[in-house]
Amino acid sequence: MLDTHARKYFNPLFDVVASIFIKANISANAITMVAFIVGIISAVLLYFEKDMLSLVFLWLSGFLDVIDGEVARKTNTKSMIGAQFDIISDRIVEILFIWAIALKNDKILYELLFLVSMILISMTVFLTTGMISKNDTKKSFYYQSGIMERTEGFIMFTLMIIFKKHIDKVILVYALLILFTILQRIHETIKINLN
Repeated sequence: MLDTHARKYFNPLFDVVASIFIKANISANAITMVAFIVGIISAVLLYFEKDMLSLVFLWLSGFLDVIDGEVARKTNTKSMIGAQFDIISDRIVEILFIWAIALKNDKILYELLFLVSMILISMTVFLTTGMISKNDTKKSFYYQSGIMERTEGFIMFTLMIIFKKHIDKVILVYALLILFTILQRIHETIKINLN
């Protein structure tokens, strides 16, 4: 939701940062790789209980994930391989973050399993909708918005860390919001493809 509807308020910042990377001759794929490495570091930091530093790296990874797309669009270097690597690296970062939580909290494994299941189904719906729907956006494929997008996921990860005593409840809320997004996206996909 925020990725789709609030982005316009941050576009001037993204534009300036993307221009800096372009002037430094840094490619979109290189930025994606740095975002990926920074995201992995965030999961490692979380495992070693450097919670706040972990969150800084997580959000930096997410910020760079936005910038890589801006650079690709501005330099006309968008590619399906770049989009694929971007999506895969995003999911790996999220999974590693969940693994870091799971390895330290064996009492909430069922909650985390439910969360991972919802993420998997949500991504399947998202990608298959992108595959079968006409793309008239700036993205490499049709980008279907929903109540839970990547920024909301980062917010939920942040809440998990800040409210560790209630992490099971935060995880449950996160998973249920993703379930709502799944239903929302399926409904929209049916409407799009029936017209």
